[in-house]
Amino acid sequence: MKKFTLFLFVAAIGLSIMSSCNTCPVKRAADAISAEPARPAGQTDVIGLRCDPIPVVRMAFIGVGSRGSGAISRFLNIDGVEVKAICDLEQSNLDRVQARLTNNGRPEAAMYSGEEDWKKVCERDDIDLVYIATHWALHTPISVYAMEQGKHVISEIPIAKTIEECWQLVNTAERTRRHCMMLENTCYDFFELATLNMAQQGLFGELVHVEGAYIHDLREYMFGDRVAGESPSYWNFWRLKENAARNGALYPMHGLGPIAQLLNIGRGDKMDYLVALGSDQFNMTAFAKEKYGENSPQAQMEINKGDMTSVLIKTAKGKSMLIQHDVTSPRPYDRLHTVSGTKGFAKKYPIQQLAFDEENARGQRHARILNNEEMEAKLKEYEYPFISEIREFAQNVGGHGGMDFIMEYRVIKCLQQGLPLDMNVYDGVSWSAVIPLSEFSIANGSYPVKVPDFTRGGWQKVQGFRHSSLN
Repeated sequence: MKKFTLFLFVAAIGLSIMSSCNTCPVKRAADAISAEPARPAGQTDVIGLRCDPIPVVRMAFIGVGSRGSGAISRFLNIDGVEVKAICDLEQSNLDRVQARLTNNGRPEAAMYSGEEDWKKVCERDDIDLVYIATHWALHTPISVYAMEQGKHVISEIPIAKTIEECWQLVNTAERTRRHCMMLENTCYDFFELATLNMAQQGLFGELVHVEGAYIHDLREYMFGDRVAGESPSYWNFWRLKENAARNGALYPMHGLGPIAQLLNIGRGDKMDYLVALGSDQFNMTAFAKEKYGENSPQAQMEINKGDMTSVLIKTAKGKSMLIQHDVTSPRPYDRLHTVSGTKGFAKKYPIQQLAFDEENARGQRHARILNNEEMEAKLKEYEYPFISEIREFAQNVGGHGGMDFIMEYRVIKCLQQGLPLDMNVYDGVSWSAVIPLSEFSIANGSYPVKVPDFTRGGWQKVQGFRHSSLN
């Protein structure tokens, strides 16, 4: 009886704490950031959006530095693409790209270099598709403005930095009925696509847990070599400033995109809530002191971004996801890409592995790791259908081993045939939303925060992720 009374007392204390928490400032703030505003009157979702076919896709490129100029070179390998306008703050970037166009026998593109000339580009009446490769802060403003001018949009990642920007993109895409796709190239990696095919064919059984990451040492790129007088790798040190100002998983999409497709996020399941934990910051300051000196401006710079950020996500269907982000540690490049199901397992980094549930000679169940020969045979057997058609050409064109070109090729072909793009606006914003949500969680002691349903229930309309089938 005493034990039961003690249990009731403890339970009452717990209920009291939970009740008080429901009115605490952190709970109210969490509810506010996760709030799902009603869809504006007259709008409907853009899941499976089809638009009129565009036989010749007329493009504008806003931001033609390293990433944007490389994209132009790849798009020139796709039939039915015309480059009408290029925009950048650096005249040298514009001149380099213009020369590339003429050297390839293409007409010169109109050039824009003013700080807000991107608006003039979006207002042109000879543009069908706007490609955005600027610093992060302009991705949403340009995307919104371009759609409002009747243009389709493809943007480098992330497509949004805040939850407010996520809703701006969703509402604009729904109102204008324009495609708005975030260019997550890792979704077209050969290994990632092979595991997606295996999952869709049931080789892993019921998927239970997946992992993704962006672990990439960017210290040299973020600081640039100012001592030697060289230009920074990122214009105006924008990426360094992002890491200085914010603390969360600032670039989670490379690991998140492929595993979200594996779990059919937005197409039968959704991310429900997340919890984020961040280490303190060590590596950036240590690097700056060693390279630039103890008393240098770089070493004295306050960096808010912790070295390693880990985000745990629970889905509505009970699956778990782990996302990690670290761009400051001297570690090998790693996207994790780990797939764990009731019948099998896959992992890409640091070495590729496939394992499947089997029964040994003694009748015991265990995971048997395939040897290299077996694994290569399995990967070949389950190569994603459209990869075999384009692999060699894509690898010759390049772009992260060909996955950039495959992504860009499919964007153009889908537009030309009036098909839904492989990824929609909801994919882009839900993956990008992990940035501000992880910031909130870390700032509030790893507080759990719900992931807004940007589809407003539409995730239940489609069961299973599928690419559009090209003619």
